[in-house]
Amino acid sequence: MLYKLHLFQRIWRKIRLVSSLPYLSLLVWILPLLLFTSGHNSLMAHDEALYASRARLMFDSGNWITPWEKAHHKTPGPYWIIASFYKMFGMSDTSARIPSMIASIFSLWLVYEIGKSMLSKKLGWLAAAILSVEFLWLQYSRLSTPDVPMVLLVLLAILSLIKAESYPKYRYCWSFIAGLSLGLGFLVRSFMIFLPIIALFPYLIWEHRRHHHLTNPILYLGFFVGLIPTCVWLWLSWLHYGNRSFEELLKFVVQLGSENNYKNDRLFYLWNILFKAFPWAFFGFLGLFLTVRRPIPRYQLILVGFPIVLFCEISLFSTRLPHYSLCIYPFIALFASVGLEWLGRIYQTGITPKLPLEKGKSNIISSLFTNNNLPRNLSYSFGGFGVLLVIVSIGVFSWGDSDIRKYATIGLTMGLGWLILPVVWISRYHFGKKFLTARYWIAGWLIPCWLALATTGSIGLLSDYNPVLRSFLQQSAIAPILQFYPTYYVQIDPKTQVLLNFYLSIHPQQVASISQIPALSYAWIYTDQSPKLSRPHRIIGTVKEYQLIQFIP
Repeated sequence: MLYKLHLFQRIWRKIRLVSSLPYLSLLVWILPLLLFTSGHNSLMAHDEALYASRARLMFDSGNWITPWEKAHHKTPGPYWIIASFYKMFGMSDTSARIPSMIASIFSLWLVYEIGKSMLSKKLGWLAAAILSVEFLWLQYSRLSTPDVPMVLLVLLAILSLIKAESYPKYRYCWSFIAGLSLGLGFLVRSFMIFLPIIALFPYLIWEHRRHHHLTNPILYLGFFVGLIPTCVWLWLSWLHYGNRSFEELLKFVVQLGSENNYKNDRLFYLWNILFKAFPWAFFGFLGLFLTVRRPIPRYQLILVGFPIVLFCEISLFSTRLPHYSLCIYPFIALFASVGLEWLGRIYQTGITPKLPLEKGKSNIISSLFTNNNLPRNLSYSFGGFGVLLVIVSIGVFSWGDSDIRKYATIGLTMGLGWLILPVVWISRYHFGKKFLTARYWIAGWLIPCWLALATTGSIGLLSDYNPVLRSFLQQSAIAPILQFYPTYYVQIDPKTQVLLNFYLSIHPQQVASISQIPALSYAWIYTDQSPKLSRPHRIIGTVKEYQLIQFIP
């Protein structure tokens, strides 16, 4: 018995040791969220499959510069990265997603360092932990898209600017890294990198008298060195395609800036962030309010100015998509850490920290923030929300079908997790358990989100986006045909086409009409077209609204 006691003490000491190492503890925190799957993977159409299939084209052809029939409209950075991982780990959807996972881990560490530099070590760690449980961030951390790698480069540039100012002795080294990161950002995300660069202008211009970044030639040297891979690719592409190489890059940006094909209004990012960063966006607004009231010395225009300017930029941009806002999510996490830490102090002491409000000023917001019972009310509210989720989830388990039960599992997990908040509050203030400090209360916010996202990953909702098509292509009667024989089609929707381009070793070939397809060949047709075909054929299989058929003599 004594041996077991000593064993538990040693385990507890090791847990305490891990928690004292911020990089390691954040890695342990995020790694399960990145790796949990149902055992199956399939790409998301449209963007993820596009990047993965274009990288496969480079990998299969061996041509990493000009593998396309005509000039391409994007810089090749993400294709090069994904194709490199194909070369190391083999061609698969998992290999395509590894770069984003690695970029996400490094981004967490950079958020920790940025938070430590601007706020405190504790808030830096909390911000990184919050970022990893923001839904949209975690989702794109598991997709083969360039969004998270671009955010990594932006965060590295921001941290380098802060370090260049804080450590004058190493100013030139950090300035070079900042410029290099932004220059490489163009290779990864084309002209989209200029949005965060512009968002840095308030800090670079208004604080120039202090940091002198804009007159530092090493910053520009790093930027131009970062542009070298893009310039080399453009030159080689120009030799092959001519002026169309430059025209396609510019045309794509103009098209995105002038067309709104998705019909999202200017308030799109506001409600989208509130939904996809729940509940952290609400703490973020609280943290933003507190930060504006109590400005951060030296870095206010980074912490507050950068995300606000970037938010305005993407809102004014005609094409509005959720992943365009990913660069704001680290700052939502930083603000949320400020807001949550402020609420934690109220929980701990029962006294509301004073805000520097103007004399005689009274409004709804100030009265809300001076309410000592705010943490208690939040605990009971989310506890009640948790009870509601549990009841609804049990009802779905009883009467819902198998597809809906997946979501009920998530609801049940999150609902049970939210019960931690009222339990911690009641235990401390009604049963005298004073060891339940603010850390436990803050953990009561993090744990339910972590459990819900871990459950979401475990049932495949973050990795297996097209299970029906995946299962069809893996059937024993289908897989050998698709591996050794070409297939044809007259018309297929773009999302299915890009998925087939990735998963089929022989890309489907488009023809103008059914009559052009050779005898004994295989073709993809819409299911409702099969009875109308005059040519004799046999149906190999059906998936969604398509059939794979073979024409017979």
